[in-house]
Amino acid sequence: MQKFTPCLWFDSEAEEAAQFYTSVFKNSSIGEIARYGEGMPKPAGTALTVEFTIDGQSFTALNGGPQFTFNESISFQIDCADQAEVDEYWDALTADGGEESQCGWLKDKFGVSWQVVPRDLKSVIGGPDPAGSQRAVAAMMQMRKLDINVLKQAYEG
Repeated sequence: MQKFTPCLWFDSEAEEAAQFYTSVFKNSSIGEIARYGEGMPKPAGTALTVEFTIDGQSFTALNGGPQFTFNESISFQIDCADQAEVDEYWDALTADGGEESQCGWLKDKFGVSWQVVPRDLKSVIGGPDPAGSQRAVAAMMQMRKLDINVLKQAYEG
């Protein structure tokens, strides 16, 4: 059993968000859904909490109301094996109202921040050639979605 489970606070989109995330990521599923009853703050039958798993990582989505919203101070980093996987997650998470940001960051349609990162990124921004790393970081700062081939070319000069 995992010791820590992120809880994502939504106004009223918890169930929709869990369905979306489990459709984007492989090896994912929705677990138990607790629902509001009569006389509670949301209409009876509305999801209160939704337990879901994304590729082995458990999450809870909570319909807690509009008091709190997501911001960039918390994000989920996606380790991508190659550019095709970067493209796949980027496209899925920016669809239907998601927003691109800078340096591989985006917000999905619910406002949750994600970093879509190619696994080879560390080898170019932290490689043994300091000048190459500076060039790669400068190239990365100009990007929205990361392009590992462009970053490698910048590193190599």
